[in-house]
Amino acid sequence: MLINFFNTLKKARVPVSIKELLDLLAAMEQNLAFGSVDDFYLLARTCMVKDEKYYDRFDRAFGAYFKNLENIDGIVEALLPEDWLRKEFDKYFTDEEKAKVESLGGLEKLIEEFKKRLEEQKERHEGGNKWVGTNGTSPFGHGGYNPEGIRIGGPGGKGTAVKVWDERQYQDLDDSVQIGTRNIKVALRRLRKFAREGAADQLDLDDTIRSTARNAGYLDIKMVPERHNAVKVLIFFDVGGSMDPYVKLCEELFSAAKTEFKHLEYFYFHNCLYDYVWKDNHRRREEQISTFDLIHKYSSDYKVIFVGDASMAPYEVTSPGGSVEYNNDESGAIWMQRMAKKYDKMVWLNPVQEKYWDYTPSIMMLKELTEDKMFPLTLGGLEKGMALLSR
Repeated sequence: MLINFFNTLKKARVPVSIKELLDLLAAMEQNLAFGSVDDFYLLARTCMVKDEKYYDRFDRAFGAYFKNLENIDGIVEALLPEDWLRKEFDKYFTDEEKAKVESLGGLEKLIEEFKKRLEEQKERHEGGNKWVGTNGTSPFGHGGYNPEGIRIGGPGGKGTAVKVWDERQYQDLDDSVQIGTRNIKVALRRLRKFAREGAADQLDLDDTIRSTARNAGYLDIKMVPERHNAVKVLIFFDVGGSMDPYVKLCEELFSAAKTEFKHLEYFYFHNCLYDYVWKDNHRRREEQISTFDLIHKYSSDYKVIFVGDASMAPYEVTSPGGSVEYNNDESGAIWMQRMAKKYDKMVWLNPVQEKYWDYTPSIMMLKELTEDKMFPLTLGGLEKGMALLSR
């Protein structure tokens, strides 16, 4: 059964390996999860998932594979093999209780009756003295009492694993979901670099302690300059047309970037980079800024981020005059090549789902022009882009 569960996790794109499966099997052999769906869920997640961003995928895979787990039928026998029941019998029953079980026909009779009642039972049972259920005196159940019994399920009966995976409380951690302001900031922090500049006006506690110790205990105060966010960023936002559905997402990215970066310059363009960009997203002709001047104004140590769906007619990338707004002298491809040559730390963030990129020729053109540094505008894509820029 666990082999099929393992394969289900792999199909759900949870990065599991044979090592994790062997860890889970070893844990189960030690009875770390016995007779409780909750315990098995938590144990399996602990052994199989090494990064919390995959918790949501694990929950969905677990829910799909064990979809009828609340009813136990069909699963218990696989999770509770007979040798486990025997171990639990020997471990927890007193000599007096074992004698009572033996008087009823022994453990074999108890296990046989347990399986028989599972087959006969069609619904959940509360109380009583026969069916597999809770808060009764049946030998098979949870929350009641019978010295000749098999316990099913964990304490309390509330907050069960099936409820946990149904809630999908970890879906915001999945790196394939589209980003929002609250997690954009976390991803952008990967790019931040701090440098100490100016007068030494802050106490360096660690160096003070080391210096004092070397000075035979006489206080030797060490000061350092204040730390400042030293990274410099240029962001170019594609606006208008096919980018309209992504306005909110771009606003969140812009808001987070302004918070995280002290040296941030932003500009707007439409579809592809051409001779001019704008500081205002209305892109009025009298407010054009020469792209040529921009390249010479900002030094090569700037990190450059393009944000756009890169979805347009191919001639808008390859041909002079290809712009739909004005007659550009040189093609967008030439301008993108100039940017790539000046700024070696340059990425393109694309809000279009990556699985659709191959269907749009212009996306593949710009992916090539950015030297394969195009990433989806998801949390995972943003983290990969920031990791590349921070190298």
